[in-house]
Amino acid sequence: MSESRLSFGKLFWPSFLAVFIAGLVGMVFFFLVLGGIIGSFGDFGPEPLALQNNTVLHLQLSGAIQDESDETFDPAAFRLDRTLGLPEIIVGLQEAAQDPKIKGVFLEMKNPAMGMATAQELRAALRDFQQTGKFVVAYLAGEQVGQLDYYVSSVCKEIYGMHGATFLWSGLHAESYFFKKLLDELQIGVMVVRGKENDFKSAVEPFFRTEMSDSSRLQMQVLLAELWAHTSSEIANSRGLDSALLDSLANHLLVRNLTHAASHKLLTKTMYRGEVLALLKKKVGIEENTPLRLQAFGKYARDTFHDNQLLAKQEKHIAVILAEGDVSTEGEGVSTPRMTKMLRQVRDNDDVKGVILRINSPGGSALASEEIWKEVALTAAKKPLFVSMGDYAASGGYYIATPAVRIFANSTTLTGSIGVFGVLPYAGTFFQNKLGITTDEVKTHQYGSLSLTRQLSPEEFNFMQEEVDVVYAQFIKRVGEGRRMKPNVVQLNARGRVWTGSAAQNRGLVDELGGLTDATKALQKKVGVRDVVYYPQKEVDAFSNFLELLDEELETENTKVTAQIPEELVVYYQKYTQIKKMKGLQMRLPFVLSIY
Repeated sequence: MSESRLSFGKLFWPSFLAVFIAGLVGMVFFFLVLGGIIGSFGDFGPEPLALQNNTVLHLQLSGAIQDESDETFDPAAFRLDRTLGLPEIIVGLQEAAQDPKIKGVFLEMKNPAMGMATAQELRAALRDFQQTGKFVVAYLAGEQVGQLDYYVSSVCKEIYGMHGATFLWSGLHAESYFFKKLLDELQIGVMVVRGKENDFKSAVEPFFRTEMSDSSRLQMQVLLAELWAHTSSEIANSRGLDSALLDSLANHLLVRNLTHAASHKLLTKTMYRGEVLALLKKKVGIEENTPLRLQAFGKYARDTFHDNQLLAKQEKHIAVILAEGDVSTEGEGVSTPRMTKMLRQVRDNDDVKGVILRINSPGGSALASEEIWKEVALTAAKKPLFVSMGDYAASGGYYIATPAVRIFANSTTLTGSIGVFGVLPYAGTFFQNKLGITTDEVKTHQYGSLSLTRQLSPEEFNFMQEEVDVVYAQFIKRVGEGRRMKPNVVQLNARGRVWTGSAAQNRGLVDELGGLTDATKALQKKVGVRDVVYYPQKEVDAFSNFLELLDEELETENTKVTAQIPEELVVYYQKYTQIKKMKGLQMRLPFVLSIY
């Protein structure tokens, strides 16, 4: 046995070592060659498209559509997963409208996730494209079609879908989750402090209530009614229908699939996808046996956007700063370091003649809101600064908008929420009774024992209330100075209440209704400059170009491949991570609406 093992070892280990070294050398050689290939792309941008006549752009909308584009590398598939940002889609449609080789757009809706205002801006961009005389044919794909899919598609002159696919025309719905009973079961207490008369600041209600307060219910009901009135009116105008008919269809749930939708004139017709492709061939005037020239919209839009940015940076231009995400003191999104860097960059650039701050944020840290407000105010004092509000520009998101000369919002934007809150949990009983952990303490001063293990005393709570009231008073002051309102008038529009863009305009919180395109045109007219540069600027790297050449045929526009985790769990996880990031006092929207 000993000799057998010895001979095996003598045979195996040298062989294994040889194979290992050979493999290692091969890997090094591969990556050296790969590096050389990629390096050869280093000085060049994306490969330009060679469009042919009668080209149809294929725009697939799926995944999350936000203001900022996103690009992540999937090492397992050795590919890039890309998501187009709203500005890229809009610029792509604008350029395609002027491109003589492009005859139209084939729009496939695949349940994209977006806010109402984003949907409204996409709809406007598709409308403007059609007004140039080119066509947009929409196809509602998948087993289930959402109301938001239909809202965007309804602006198209032709809408098709698979017969029998589920489509519930049922109106809008909002639901809140409450955690009080869970916290009671765990024996975790929560103390809530809100600004003076902030009864509409309902973000904290889930921690101490089991249902909506009267103020919160009223607020939600009014918001949903206004959003429904706007969207149903736009759909009715585009489809030549009566808004009362749309209400009746929803009240009686008469539309439960696309066949029902077609029978009530919401659709042009139900068709197989192959039949729609045949229809597109007829539209561009090619024979049935000739392949249809479908060009991926994602590639076209990215290349067009990239070329425009390169040229615009060399000229006098308008800077559009994308402020998307939670307001925070660090990290990504609308963070102090990130926003400060971009605002200073455009403020000190002599080629920047005007600035648009594009806000898509439900708010966040009160401290960060004040820090960013200062940088926005300094920029507005030096250059014309407009604000364009996206899906949300509420609470801290509205706070940073107040120095602007003019504020634009979509009619479906959720804004306002002028208020402040703090959440103070205490879990001493939970530690003792559920985990068997007890605590003890010593201190040098009377108030040195502020801890998460016990409830604040009335005197300690009053100190916290005073701090919140100071921050809220400052919020009122910032709004009053920016909007030229007296404090008592601001208070009438505050109290933490959320408004639609239309309602906010009526109350003087917003100047004009319109999207990013409208704000851009207004500032272009004011400063006499047409070129636009978007911040943060995304450089196209050689590795991305290389992978795009390898995988161009398999590219999926506006799709981000993710693990198929149940949506409810994703929502809970996002809420958990958001709570973890909360530090100090908060200026935050109490809810996020999801439209299905």
